[in-house]
Amino acid sequence: MAARKPKVIVTRKLPDPVETRMRELFDAELNLSDEPLSRDALAQALQRADVLAPTITDRLDADVLAAAGPQLKLIANFGAGVDHIDVAAANAKGITVTNTPGVLTEDTADLTMTLMMAVLRRVVEGANILREGGFSGWSPTWMLGRRITGKRLGIIGMGRIGQAVARRARAFGLQIHYHNRKPVSHLIADELGATYWDSLDQMLARVDIVTVHSPHTPATYHLLSARRLKLLQPHAIVINTARGEIIDESALAQLLTDGKIAGAGLDVFEREPEIKPELLAAPNTVLLPHMSSATVEGRIDMGEKVIINIKTWMDGHRPPDRVIPAML
Repeated sequence: MAARKPKVIVTRKLPDPVETRMRELFDAELNLSDEPLSRDALAQALQRADVLAPTITDRLDADVLAAAGPQLKLIANFGAGVDHIDVAAANAKGITVTNTPGVLTEDTADLTMTLMMAVLRRVVEGANILREGGFSGWSPTWMLGRRITGKRLGIIGMGRIGQAVARRARAFGLQIHYHNRKPVSHLIADELGATYWDSLDQMLARVDIVTVHSPHTPATYHLLSARRLKLLQPHAIVINTARGEIIDESALAQLLTDGKIAGAGLDVFEREPEIKPELLAAPNTVLLPHMSSATVEGRIDMGEKVIINIKTWMDGHRPPDRVIPAML
């Protein structure tokens, strides 16, 4: 007799190839409407599922996890970040948590470079002027942006994505500086020509572009605080494709409005999907709807990682992408 397939509840719509494979392997309950689950619906799912496959839009705090039934043994997150999951509370209930690291690296690094160039060269502003009929012909002094080559790039967080950005940036002629909990290996530093700063304050005061690639943890909440943002030079720009909570958005919007910094390119926000009106109104900003990892290939790769983690757990082995509190 075949073993019972585990009940896997998927909280959002995933790419068709991923959903099809999940239906083949598991007793998968899909979300065809793609509407985010309410808190009550999430609690009910936790009471029925053997495996929950959530996304960043699902807030799995200790109170919600307390309602989980004894059959729930795995939370296989669709995404690399797990700041929406109380991993310690899950572990205390005997629930394993996994994520999907690595597969988003190249896509996120690509969009980070896109934002840098869009802000420096005023790409979105120029496109909007054209669409609105404001283009009356070429002029030597009109729509002047800034050259990217020769600038100093300050990377906050030199993990997989930070290093991928550094490799791209070096090809564009940027000088690489970084702040991290500890220096990268000499081999990587030499390859990237990277300068390490143990003091974030010191680095911020010296670079032309700041890009954020740290996870959101209690230690990184408002890491770029109002005080630190004021350390930036007036011509500096800020890029964020990591987590919105890492930057004090109100302070950033004020500095942009006052002309104290030159621009910002943001793909993530503190209270998504809400965007501060002051940020929307700020000059020289490129604001995107959390799309740094939004490629067909990336989403399918993420789904395959989720499936591998579930299948490995089903087979009685430790999932390859298990997350434990000590890692956070």
